[in-house]
Amino acid sequence: MPMSEQGGRLPVEIDTTVAHEARVYDYWLGGKDNFAADRALGDVIAEHIPTIKTMARANRAFVGRAVRYLVQECGIRQFLDIGTGIPTSGNVHEVAQSAEPASRVVYVDNDPIVLAHARALMASTDEGATRFIFADLHDPDSILSDPALAETLDLTQPTAVMLVAVLMYFRENSEVEQVLGKLMDAVPSGSYLTITHPTADFDPEAMAGVVASAEQSGIPFQPRDQDEVAALFEGMDLVEPGVAPVLAWRPDPEPAGITKLHPQREVDPRSAYYWAAMARKR
Repeated sequence: MPMSEQGGRLPVEIDTTVAHEARVYDYWLGGKDNFAADRALGDVIAEHIPTIKTMARANRAFVGRAVRYLVQECGIRQFLDIGTGIPTSGNVHEVAQSAEPASRVVYVDNDPIVLAHARALMASTDEGATRFIFADLHDPDSILSDPALAETLDLTQPTAVMLVAVLMYFRENSEVEQVLGKLMDAVPSGSYLTITHPTADFDPEAMAGVVASAEQSGIPFQPRDQDEVAALFEGMDLVEPGVAPVLAWRPDPEPAGITKLHPQREVDPRSAYYWAAMARKR
């Protein structure tokens, strides 16, 4: 069993017969680091939501927009990205360091396959830094106490906490609130919390099918409505446009060259069943 950078023992065995959320997401994004069980669950969910792969890409595109906003508009130089997932184009450090090479990023995930790809997540600029922590969000203390965090981020300085498409794996709102409380208590005023979260608000029947399929595969899955997502930011200052459909959260402007003769196809922002929001800690 290999050792982590901090000397802790890390798992190497992967149960390929059990679906894992990071690998299902990788499958939807067109990745290759997934197994039959992951693809089977991904396909079952796609039967309920045929556009799920498009939604996954929309969620990923949001990460780029959010990170660019945090670096360019908010002056953030430090990121704690929890529930990182398998590396793919547009990782947080790639986006942040392209805008500000000195940006520093700590990634956290509990999938051994993500651990196996950690080298890709640590290809930092010379000015910045990236590290990976193998830990579970259900145990935030294990993240906050890991030496890699203190070695990489200065938590006396504003930090962006990224929780993209991960909080639905907590069934109880009280547990989510407890986890968020610990994470945000660890960072100073001027820090930011960024969340995307699946919802049944846009298509209750389809989302019910997703929940049933995930739970049958042993993966807890709890969609939340707009008010529940907004409540996760209680006591913080929401960034405009507030809690919005992920496609409608500060969308990129139309590409150059688009004219009235060749307009972009209108996309219903509620066609991706995620709420997205960002807020600043007072």
